[in-house]
Amino acid sequence: MKKYLNISLVYAIAAMVGGVFYREFTKFNHYSGVTVLGKVHHHLFLLGMLVFMVIALYAAHNDPGKLRTFRAFLWSYDMGVALTVAMMVVRGVFQVLGTPLSAAASASISGIAGIGHCLTGVGIILLLISLKKLARN
Repeated sequence: MKKYLNISLVYAIAAMVGGVFYREFTKFNHYSGVTVLGKVHHHLFLLGMLVFMVIALYAAHNDPGKLRTFRAFLWSYDMGVALTVAMMVVRGVFQVLGTPLSAAASASISGIAGIGHCLTGVGIILLLISLKKLARN
């Protein structure tokens, strides 16, 4: 349980850093429009902190770490969220700075973020399979 609470804490800290970065970076650059950076904070809080707090509640009664599907969830989900958030930051910084992106660069950012979304989706499915296995026992 403590491991998942620690992961949740790391995500919460990252979410706060993301929120402060968004606020200060846009203020420093006198940017008042909508940017993807504003969503980084929410993604990290919900997909990171909240999900792992719920997992910690399950871990109080069962040991999900013993399941192979759960260990695969941890890897794919964390990598997916990290990749997605990283590409959100990259795109948001370019938006705030007003840097024009070529079609190839924009497609690359979207493609990498798409891979992150796919990994996150696979992770969610693995988590649900793991919780279903734990419920059977």
